Amino acid sequence: MAVSISAVVLLSIITFLLIKKCGLKAGHAIVCTLLGFYLASSSIAPTISQATASLANMIAGLKF
Repeated sequence: MAVSISAVVLLSIITFLLIKKCGLKAGHAIVCTLLGFYLASSSIAPTISQATASLANMIAGLKF
């Protein structure tokens, strides 16, 4: 049985942990979020999406 989790949820959890444990400032997290929104509306968005999907498929194909 495979567990599926949204990339948004996963990245939100990682960001929360970085803020709490590693000293990432909230302002830095906001800037990174805004960068993500601007990248999503840019012409490079399909390339980023394909690269992310390829990486997820590669990770899903690993056998332990």
